[in-house]
Order: sequence, then structure tokens, then C-alpha cells
Amino acid sequence: MKPYPTGLRVQYSASGPAAGTLVFLHDSLGCITLWRDFPDRLAAATGCALLVYDRLGYGRSPDFSPNDTRDTTYLEKEADVLERLLEAYGISDALLFGHSDGASIALIAAAKYPARIQAVISEAAHIFVEEETLSGVRAAVQAYRTTNLRERLQRYHGTKTDALFSAWTDTWLSDAYRHWSIEPLLPRIQCPVLVIQGTQDEYGTLAQVEGIVNGSGGPVQRFVIPETGHTPHKEAATAVLDRSAAFIRECLSERHLNPAMPGPAGRSDP
Repeated sequence: MKPYPTGLRVQYSASGPAAGTLVFLHDSLGCITLWRDFPDRLAAATGCALLVYDRLGYGRSPDFSPNDTRDTTYLEKEADVLERLLEAYGISDALLFGHSDGASIALIAAAKYPARIQAVISEAAHIFVEEETLSGVRAAVQAYRTTNLRERLQRYHGTKTDALFSAWTDTWLSDAYRHWSIEPLLPRIQCPVLVIQGTQDEYGTLAQVEGIVNGSGGPVQRFVIPETGHTPHKEAATAVLDRSAAFIRECLSERHLNPAMPGPAGRSDP
């Protein structure tokens, strides 16, 4: 494990034909461990190098400092951290796989730092705030108070658990966050994007998918999975793995044939 300059926990494997580097971005309560074996399986299926990391305050990365405050631009700031991480590892061919908050970060990064990112797989992203999202967050708060959710999260985040949970819920449920949106950034995305979402996602509707498909500046594919909730890579792991691997191979093939091309064209359903 190679240390990142700021102390973030990073797992990096440079194996493969150097066709690209898969970079995984976890959700609002996630970490490296909670991805389970999905990143390794996708890397093996595509021959890509692999980088997975815990964001600040999560997993085995350092805790938030007293001066770290989360505001309505926290996802945009995480995209900046990602760019510095890619620079530190010399990665200019990133294929981002983001889940939930991580997917939003991936989309922002693709818009802001196109030279380092050749494709994005966006799973259950948020591009604006919906009432369904807020209802899901409120339900999580209730579960944190009344079930063993806190204890389960402590297995992965330890003493950081209360701080990271509060940072997430307090931000999303604040009045200031109601008008948050990254839709103005989407036209700046020129690389291929695969949008994955379950029809039963408890944190957002298919309006999020349509917003990405219609707003992105580059080619977009959609993969909507029936009877699936907020974590398709766990609930429908084989389907997500197969579709993601095919998308990545397509992107890499297009790049190999014509490096000037952004990747697979068109907007498609399964």
C-alpha cells in the first residue's frame, strides 16, 4: 500500500496492461472494505490497474480535523482531492466508478479535470436534491437512533462514525442544501458515461438518470435495473459487473483505435 501525501488510506495495484486505471469512489457511509471484492473483480475482467481509497474521515483514513467543516460545496471539494490523488499517482487515464456521493464526485471531476479522466461509471448519483433523497436520509437518521446501524458502521469507521454520519445527514437536511445542483457542470463532461440506477432506489428517482443523460456533453449510456435499490453493485452484482466491464472494454477499444475519440457514442438502454 503506497501512502498518499495527506495520509489518506489508498490501495493501488499497477498490474495489467496499463490500458487504464480503475478508481473507485465510495458512498456517503462507505470505505474501501465495504466495496468487498467488486473492485478486484472488475479490474480482473478488464485488465485495468486499480486504485481504491478512503476519503478523509472514513474507514482507515484520518479523522476530520476541528477546522474541517462541511458546506454545500463538499462534493466539489472532494473532486479536487481526487485530482490531487490522481496527480500524486501519475494517473492520467482514470476510469472512475463512483457510488452515490462517490458518483457525484466522479461526475464533477470529469467536468473539471477532463485531461485525467477517460470514462465514468456513475452508480446511483445525485445531481440535484429530491424529496426522495431527503426521505432516505431521514430514514437513515431514524435507523441510526433506533437500530444497530451505528454499531455496524463502527466496525469500519471506528471513533469517526458519529462525526461522518452527522456530517452527511446535517448537510443534506440543511435548508442551504435544498438548492444544491451540479447540473450546470454536466455539459463540460466530454468522456463516455455509463449511468447505473435501480428502479427502487430509496435515495433518488430516475429523474437523476435522465438529468445526466440529457445534460452531459459526451456520450452516455444508461443501465436501469428493475427491482433494485441504492446499491446495484451488491444487489445485482453480476449484472453490474458484466455491463461495467463491457463499457470499459468498449471505451478502451475506442481509445486504442482512435485516441482523439472520446469513446463509445450514443445514448442507449440495455
